Amino acid sequence: MKETIHNIISSPNGMTRRQFLWGTLVGSSALALGLPLYSAYENGFRSETFIARVRDYQADISWIVRAGFQELGVSAAEIKGKKILLKPNLVEPHTEKPHINTHPLFVRGVAEAFLHLGAAKVYIAEGTGHCRDTIYILEESGFSEIIKEDRLPFVDLNYDAVFEKPNAGKYTKCSSFYLPGILQEVDWIVSLPKLKTHHWTGITLSMKNLFGLMPGAYYGWPKNVLHSLGIEQSLLDITATVKPHFAIVDGIIGMEGDGPIMGIPKAAQVIVMGRNFPAVDATCARIMGIDPHKIRYLSAAAGWLGPIRERHIHQVGEPITSVRMNFALEDKIPAHKNIRI
Repeated sequence: MKETIHNIISSPNGMTRRQFLWGTLVGSSALALGLPLYSAYENGFRSETFIARVRDYQADISWIVRAGFQELGVSAAEIKGKKILLKPNLVEPHTEKPHINTHPLFVRGVAEAFLHLGAAKVYIAEGTGHCRDTIYILEESGFSEIIKEDRLPFVDLNYDAVFEKPNAGKYTKCSSFYLPGILQEVDWIVSLPKLKTHHWTGITLSMKNLFGLMPGAYYGWPKNVLHSLGIEQSLLDITATVKPHFAIVDGIIGMEGDGPIMGIPKAAQVIVMGRNFPAVDATCARIMGIDPHKIRYLSAAAGWLGPIRERHIHQVGEPITSVRMNFALEDKIPAHKNIRI
């Protein structure tokens, strides 16, 4: 299966098979992208996601997250004594644009939820993609305040000591990845992305947020080595190699249009949670009015990293239909074409 998908999303000289299929058959199922038939059955994968409706960032986010944990079977016994790494999405230093970065109050609420269940320590960690001045980003995005007040240690993933781990995905040419050493010290890696559309991948959610784990000292700014290897291939490899544990999506205020930076705010008023990243991202896509089968990296992940078919994802909390709102897409952006449900 991987060989087939790699051929689809690689970019040799001339028109690739992916380009041909994307230009002529986009809007079809994963099978139309050339994926093997058995990927449609997702190899027996099943998962759960939780959706909560949340009006604004003044809500009791900690309580809502704990309610989600209970629905998803995450108990205090599972968390007690664990070290938790929270990886928000800090793209640009903008205090007055809450649709760009994961909101600091959201991160505070998630940290409180883990500590309430007995976590030994909660870290906030990020390897920012554009600006190299981490202190400036933390101050301008409002994170410095919660880090100081809540005494949450921050780890700059761009400069952390690294270890090498074999590439478990093999979609890129990398035989291994250099990863921040903190990943070896924690028990849970939790992705806290924004609910956003994306210029290159259509959407950016829990899987794409893992790009920020990769140290800029090795992979450049904004992770340009990974971009040159292929964004979709890289995020598949990173997800397979890192094996993150949980995703909690900040969709209280998301972004539509030309994301992940140039888009406009979208008050989706949701939080989406789950253990399986493709399932969470597929659920978020449906909330955004986007067909996850038409997002190439999700089609590639199906049947390998997790399920994306709606009938294979047990939905708890709010039903998708009650929170769905079509996020604006840009016709001029190729990754946005024909991905609407």
